[in-house]
Amino acid sequence: MDPRKVTELKGFVQMCESSSDILHLPEMAFFRTWLLGSGGCPCGPPPTSASPPEPEPPVLSENEESDIEMDNEGVIEPDTDEPQEMGESSIEVTEQMMDEADEKKMAAIDALGEGNLQKALDLLTEAIKLNPCVAIMYAKRASVFIQMQKPNAAIRDCDRAISINPDSAQPYKWRGKAHRLLGHWEEAAKDLATACKLDYDEDTSAMLKEVQPKAHKIIEHRRKYERKREEKEVQEKQERVKKAREEHARAQRVTGPAGFPEGAPAGMPGFGELLKDPELLNAMKDPEVMTAFQDVAQNPANIAKYQNNPKIMALVTKLSSKFGASPQP
Repeated sequence: MDPRKVTELKGFVQMCESSSDILHLPEMAFFRTWLLGSGGCPCGPPPTSASPPEPEPPVLSENEESDIEMDNEGVIEPDTDEPQEMGESSIEVTEQMMDEADEKKMAAIDALGEGNLQKALDLLTEAIKLNPCVAIMYAKRASVFIQMQKPNAAIRDCDRAISINPDSAQPYKWRGKAHRLLGHWEEAAKDLATACKLDYDEDTSAMLKEVQPKAHKIIEHRRKYERKREEKEVQEKQERVKKAREEHARAQRVTGPAGFPEGAPAGMPGFGELLKDPELLNAMKDPEVMTAFQDVAQNPANIAKYQNNPKIMALVTKLSSKFGASPQP
């Protein structure tokens, strides 16, 4: 198993031990279910302020999602800039580089205070080049991208920050806000809830309360379509089975299992029994005889066409004797 994943799991268990309220967060419903199913849950009774568990979102196609009437106030067009500088994670960072990076970060904060977003962005980018393995640098630059209305750039920075430190609340907060700007309601709700879990703040909580109803609306809409699809599949299957049965019954009404007309007299010998007769078996190998036989089987009156054909009449005479009847023109 990936050692990093094991380390992350140990950290999560320690968080649960220090604060059992974590297990009662809505997004942890699946984990509580697993704990209860495996023999117990150490989380105790849920706090009175806990929200009901949130269901796991099924998949919704673009056509289905477009049918939802959603208030998209505040949603903007996605930015399409080239990916920003992420720094070389393999470089050896010296103490001097770390100090310079911190200085540039502080200068960027001052620039933000002055409202100079571009200067702050440039300074943070320089800081990242100097020290590219600090999650908070990317989270801070993501916050600048949010103010510049560049949510996709913010998401890229947050993804990098989370890969460095998945326990930091800041990148989840800014990525949640970026998804909100893009109208990605489910992703926004998930990230903002994670941010509140890791480090609660009122601003993040307020935005979470805004996006959650929209995320739930999408989930319910998807469930409706899932039910309709399932019902349609069942109906189509039933129709295919019904059609196949009708075709089979229609075929049985036309001919019997061996090609004889349906409604033959009781006691008629089976086709397999007839073929035990060597003379009949040899006759049936003759294409001309077989064609005539099928013709007569479909319409017995057609025997009149073969009165002057000795091969055919020999077979008819033989069959008639088997059925205990005389050939009829």
